[in-house]
Amino acid sequence: MSYKVEALPDSYAALGEGPHWDVDRQSLYYVDLESAGINRYDFKQNKVYKSKIEGEEFASFILPVENKPQEFAVGCGRRTVIVQWDGVSAVAKVTRTLFEVEPDRKDNRINDAKTDPNGRFYGGTMATSGDIFTQWNGDLYSWQAGGQPKSIREKVGISNGLAWDVKAKKFYFIDTNNHEVLAYDYNQSTGAVSNPKVVFDLRKIRPEGPLFPDGMTVDTEGNIYVATFNGGTVFKVNPSTGKILLEIKIPTKQITSVAFGGPNLDILYVTTANKFDQPKPAGTTYQVTGLNAKGYAGVSLKI
Repeated sequence: MSYKVEALPDSYAALGEGPHWDVDRQSLYYVDLESAGINRYDFKQNKVYKSKIEGEEFASFILPVENKPQEFAVGCGRRTVIVQWDGVSAVAKVTRTLFEVEPDRKDNRINDAKTDPNGRFYGGTMATSGDIFTQWNGDLYSWQAGGQPKSIREKVGISNGLAWDVKAKKFYFIDTNNHEVLAYDYNQSTGAVSNPKVVFDLRKIRPEGPLFPDGMTVDTEGNIYVATFNGGTVFKVNPSTGKILLEIKIPTKQITSVAFGGPNLDILYVTTANKFDQPKPAGTTYQVTGLNAKGYAGVSLKI
């Protein structure tokens, strides 16, 4: 199979994360996490619009709000806030807080978050100081409109990749610090998850040591795509067998997350980071074509 990896124009983010394909606007939303940056790649224009959220330090994810074209849920510290943005302006504003987690854990922040196929929120926390790769002080939460955030997993190190396969009735979750992907049984009607099992182990893939799994997505055939923060690679994996089907090489080391998008949902968008002085082109956002696979569009958050 010959796939093609191309940089999106002017797509740099020092810590790119949280790619979300929005069908209505034919746009890829993603964040520049440690500078409260929110970005929109317009497919038709082949152009990235960049904005900063006024008065905030972090933007750890961006999720369009259902039926509110200029409202987005964004992770700012331990809060999930509603941000007003027209998708073009260089400045965006917080209008209110939707919910907050862990008010007593001042050192934590929300990391990756997504919506499930029914528009519920799932996301988790991590430490922000010390060696973040050797602490397990976070939780994974779910939230739905009208309710309070509910912890669904404790002792999480760095809460990261999230993906759902409705056909297989599975929810996939990555805690980066555990070097593995978990599969939970997933009840779409209630949102409940249970019975976690390891389906992909990244400890022994490379002789130089364990790989750090980061963001994740699924394709329509049930394969998972796992970004590796220290591996320069996205692995396509069959979660039923744990077998690597394809290693997608990206021309920089810190691969943070992945999402399918494009008019036919057959382009894999890949965010990267430039942490700890990586050489160029670290921090570039990429598109991968020719994978002969399709994924699912992002789902807007119901509030």
